[in-house]
Amino acid sequence: MCVASGGALAQSSATGIIFGQVQGGQGSTVQIQNTDTGQTRTLSVDADGRYRASSLPIGRYNVTLMRDGKVISSRDNVQVSISTGTDVSFTSAANTTSLEGVQVVASALPAIDVSNVDSRTVLTAQELQKVPLGQTVNAASLLAPGTVAGDSRYGNVVSFGGASAAENQYYVNGFPVTNALTGLGFTELPFDAIDQQQVITGGLGAEYGRSTGGVVNIVTKSGGNTWRFGATVDWAPRALSDSPRDIYYPRNGNGKDGQLYQDRSGNKTWATRYGAYISGPLIKDRLFLYATAEKRETSGSRGIGSELAGTAAKTDTKTTRWLAKINWNITDSNLFEFTALGDTTKTNRTVYSYDYSTMTEGPLLGTEYLKNYDILGAGASPGGSMYIAKYTGYLTDNLTVTANYGKTKSKHVDTPLGATGVPCPLVVDLRSDPNTINGCGITGGTVLSPGAEDNTDGWRLDVEYQLGDHHLRAGLDNLNLKSYSGLQYEGGVYYLYQDTADVNLTGYPNANLPANPPPYLVRQRIIDFSANVKVEQEAQYIEDHWQINDKWLAYIGLRNEQFSNFNGSGQIYVKQRHQLAPRLGLTWDVYGDSSLKVYANAGRNHLAIPSNVAIRGASASLFQGQYFTYTGVDPATGVPSGLSPVTGILYSNGADGVTAPDPRSVAAKGLKAYYQDEFILGFDKTLGADWTFGAKATYRNLKSIIDDFCDEAPFAAYAARNNIDAQALGISAALGPNCYLFNPGQANTFSVQYGDGSYHDWTLTNADFAGNSNGVGFPKLKRKYLAVNIYLTHQFSDNWFGKAEYVWSKSYGNSEGLLKSDIGQLDPSVTQDWDFPELMIGSSGYLPNDRRHQLKAYGYWQMTPEWLFGANVAIASGRPKNCIGNAPGTLDRQGYGTSFFFCDLNHDGTPEATPRGSQGRLPWTYRLDLSAQWRPAWADHNLAFTADIFNVFTQQRTLSIVETNGGNPSYGRTISYQTPRYVRLGVRYDFSL
Repeated sequence: MCVASGGALAQSSATGIIFGQVQGGQGSTVQIQNTDTGQTRTLSVDADGRYRASSLPIGRYNVTLMRDGKVISSRDNVQVSISTGTDVSFTSAANTTSLEGVQVVASALPAIDVSNVDSRTVLTAQELQKVPLGQTVNAASLLAPGTVAGDSRYGNVVSFGGASAAENQYYVNGFPVTNALTGLGFTELPFDAIDQQQVITGGLGAEYGRSTGGVVNIVTKSGGNTWRFGATVDWAPRALSDSPRDIYYPRNGNGKDGQLYQDRSGNKTWATRYGAYISGPLIKDRLFLYATAEKRETSGSRGIGSELAGTAAKTDTKTTRWLAKINWNITDSNLFEFTALGDTTKTNRTVYSYDYSTMTEGPLLGTEYLKNYDILGAGASPGGSMYIAKYTGYLTDNLTVTANYGKTKSKHVDTPLGATGVPCPLVVDLRSDPNTINGCGITGGTVLSPGAEDNTDGWRLDVEYQLGDHHLRAGLDNLNLKSYSGLQYEGGVYYLYQDTADVNLTGYPNANLPANPPPYLVRQRIIDFSANVKVEQEAQYIEDHWQINDKWLAYIGLRNEQFSNFNGSGQIYVKQRHQLAPRLGLTWDVYGDSSLKVYANAGRNHLAIPSNVAIRGASASLFQGQYFTYTGVDPATGVPSGLSPVTGILYSNGADGVTAPDPRSVAAKGLKAYYQDEFILGFDKTLGADWTFGAKATYRNLKSIIDDFCDEAPFAAYAARNNIDAQALGISAALGPNCYLFNPGQANTFSVQYGDGSYHDWTLTNADFAGNSNGVGFPKLKRKYLAVNIYLTHQFSDNWFGKAEYVWSKSYGNSEGLLKSDIGQLDPSVTQDWDFPELMIGSSGYLPNDRRHQLKAYGYWQMTPEWLFGANVAIASGRPKNCIGNAPGTLDRQGYGTSFFFCDLNHDGTPEATPRGSQGRLPWTYRLDLSAQWRPAWADHNLAFTADIFNVFTQQRTLSIVETNGGNPSYGRTISYQTPRYVRLGVRYDFSL
């Protein structure tokens, strides 16, 4: 396990480096052999006594120094880690410049990597088995400093370095597997397939892009020359799990003080995981196989909904994951690998009515089937299949070429059915008649459109060349993300029953009520916000690791990004070129022996807006409404019969499902990409042979984002300032209820359509954005992150390993980024924040992912060859709290209600300013996890019995709350608690032939 965490500024995302110096070694060679596959490289030592083997597959190697065909010295079992350089130098016992007659010994491997201008966290498969973890990529990622679990409404995806949880990139074997639609989450793999997982929280090298949060980089296991087999079974028994805390209304003076909101006593599951693998040579030294699969099942949950929902659901979830990998050493200089991966989650929910007055379950309401989709809609686990092919060619000692191509595909399903087994429409009854019409729907709103799926394909080419003291790399990196997605009403339609006297037919064509109208009408609504959308991402990069001398290494890199976003009609609505991202770094090996490293780096990172933005904002949508009289109602479904129209069809905002907005009218011209600048300064120091400590400071500044605003006032202000008669010129769209993508907090230029069909550029200044009746403008964008991180590591020796890390950090500003965790909004990059200026009053303060203090410690103790014990501790200060309510006076021009940083805290009808983060913090959280393994000697230590206890003291502190308050009895109510204590028992068997 490496000594610290940070960025990766050197090596390919799936390989590592062995390098070193040979005293008096000119004319000698170094042979590097993979101990598992036999692949061998022989490198000449240069005139300065240096050698460097780049783009090595991760694993263990024997390194041998040779001269005139004779072995001078060797070093065995050298570990190569992801994106990491391992120094294997050879020095003579005497101070000589010749190897003749001198016995040369390999130097001890240093714990600090001085070949890179940073440090980072790398977790190996062996370490992941020895520390108590939740057997997920996210659980392992949370071991790294500066990482926190995101809001539960986003599926607990990890937030890195103060960024929103949708700003990360995830890689498997060098190919991105991030959610193609929203950027939230990623395609998972069998946990036992992970060979190494690298967690990067800053300092990205030029080969990386498309992230302003963090990078999780996974390399899977590969086959070798020994046949290995294994199987594992894990159980988390329901009987050994504590019940989660019930949720109560807070005592806030808004009614229902202290009443039960949700009974969660039955929300416990029985969880199992079954896994097996096979690994070995199909052809010795040349062709290798690794294959694994796992199945996870959770059942037994009797999840009672809130007292408002009045439902209870029994949920069963089955997840199947598999991975197969072929490695072909065509020759020692030409390597090929192919990886195939599958990740499918199926959930079945059976929903019943529930009566809170009697605390009893009622009749069946319906069922819901989900595949690779969660009912929150965040899509944090998109699932799917993936195929990756990669070639590596060591063309000369100094020239290496790598190329890969990959594809992913993920289908998503959400099928709710009523108790009779048929789809049910959404039914709402607002009539004054006491005989309420009830529908049979179980979701109460919208569901995923049929046919939803995501597809990605991409390729990259990297070339490395060693030119004297310069290690040069350059590459091309292209990725296409395609999605078909959207929402529609459950059952495809929504029926609203109303008193005729309350019906407003304004805007409906051919509205013609009968002379003696019936007392009631029904409005039929159909929506379909679905589209095929695409984002094309291209990048080129070049970088140089310049070994200035024995102690100083400089890094110079430049990445150029291009992003093109397409709407459902295949038209580009946002296009960004020449997004230049410089990356610079410097490292100083103070004593020249890798015992003290001081490093600094600076860089810019860009992020494309996700695909989901185009579905509502740039593509054709259907929002259809029509009124009818009716003669009857189906008692089971609530569907009206005998319909007779009294109006024509109204397409709200022209959303007829056919006509897409003109791309010129969707976004500002020349939009700047989402980008962030970052600066890191740190050091690593060894303490004797076993200890390492260090510290680093990180500063991040988000300079530009893309979001939407929905305010006509700036256009009216521009027209008035430039003496433009908008009515005479037929300008309507810009002055209507439309939303536009823009760069918040600065001037933007828009193409405005005149009545004759021509487009004209209007540049809206900050003064124009303040040209509303309240004279309020947008503030400048601000999101800043400052952190200081201190760590201490005991490398594995004397039978134990341990690491402790403390992080003080501050994340503050007026925008979280792509998400809005304050309200759990599920629309990355089109949040509510910037819809009109008044919403941003008081928005500056501590952001949702701000955790001022974090202490993480983990490790393990190999007490005897049979017994091993592990521990994992996490302590963190709480999340900032907000009060978001109704605005005073005329600030709410758009009717947004409880969306402002104002609240009536005194319950006197007078809202007062409640700036972001001003309402204190949620409580500190504490968690201790413990594990034990027994590998009996009578089974040659191949059989393992394991036990893990998570959250030993069953701490259930509040993690998130309802932050909206407009006289709302739920203001301050807990949304999520810490997971209560549970126990996982397991049996594992590994053997080899």
